[in-house]
Amino acid sequence: MKKILFAALPIAALTLAGCATMDTMADSSKSASASASETAYVGGAAMYPNRTIVQNAVESPIHTTLVKAVQAAGLVDTLNSAGPFTVFAPTDEAFGRVPSATVNTLLMPENKAALTKVLTYHVVPGRITAADIVAKIKAGGGKATFTTVEGETLTFHMDGSAVMIMGMGGSSAYVTQADVMQSNGVIHVVNGVLLPSM
Repeated sequence: MKKILFAALPIAALTLAGCATMDTMADSSKSASASASETAYVGGAAMYPNRTIVQNAVESPIHTTLVKAVQAAGLVDTLNSAGPFTVFAPTDEAFGRVPSATVNTLLMPENKAALTKVLTYHVVPGRITAADIVAKIKAGGGKATFTTVEGETLTFHMDGSAVMIMGMGGSSAYVTQADVMQSNGVIHVVNGVLLPSM
């Protein structure tokens, strides 16, 4: 069932354009480091740094599909816990590039394990800022990997002047807004749904 489910996610639909440059990510991180108490705005909604990842995500008008998925997977309590966690949060537009039948299938109760696998692939333990990512890319000679809660890695590298994230399942995304600070971690908004290996 899982192979059929993931096979329905065409790689072309998950390879996206858009971007945050290395300089933009570094600048964003500098401002976040300067004052982690500053309130960021995602989709026009305030993301208060004294609230948890879930408490802020439910207020984001561009993350409604992600919130539904987190609820369906039973991950609300986990992402409300102390953490810290780094979440690469796909927007509704990113989920819109995935066939709606596939998203709907993943949200079905009988596919909870597959949904959890996909969602936890977007979460890395710890509070990893844009500066941390950029530094690791530089130290790694142009490539950096981080191990996700799901257990597999995400790979970061430069695509021209943009920082690209590659999933093990062949998917990709760019960070479009970095360093949205939370009480239990940090969110980086991404424009693609990342897939673990199939």
